[in-house]
Amino acid sequence: MKIIDLENQTDLTINIDILEEIAQSLTTREIELIVTDNKTIQELNSEHRAKNKVTDVLSFPINTTFGEEAILGMPLGSIVISADLVKEKATEFGHNAEDELSLLFIHGLLHLLGFDHEVDNGEMRDKEKDIIETFALPSSLIVRTEEY
Repeated sequence: MKIIDLENQTDLTINIDILEEIAQSLTTREIELIVTDNKTIQELNSEHRAKNKVTDVLSFPINTTFGEEAILGMPLGSIVISADLVKEKATEFGHNAEDELSLLFIHGLLHLLGFDHEVDNGEMRDKEKDIIETFALPSSLIVRTEEY
């Protein structure tokens, strides 16, 4: 069963199978994944976070007013990733764009699941590390998140 609804607004080649595998290891709820350009993600970052700058990944969880339990069939939320930064960071960190996209997807998905590296005590970083190791992905995201 597919749980990712992909909207690729770019020419980036996306291997949805690995992203599906990652997603299904953490949730059964549907996730909208939008892959876009720097201009669009900057506009979204400015509009929703009051930060008028480009970012690599944004997460928009769907919050319910019914406590912690999700309404049956309700999507988890949306993840927006900049294809421009996927390509740039893959080159910078010496791995391929598919791996970079997977790393950013993991980061965004954990935010949808309620993790927040800006306020937690390292729980999100620990979970990212576990997932990265499980899927044999490059450890560059771990290094980057330790810099936050």
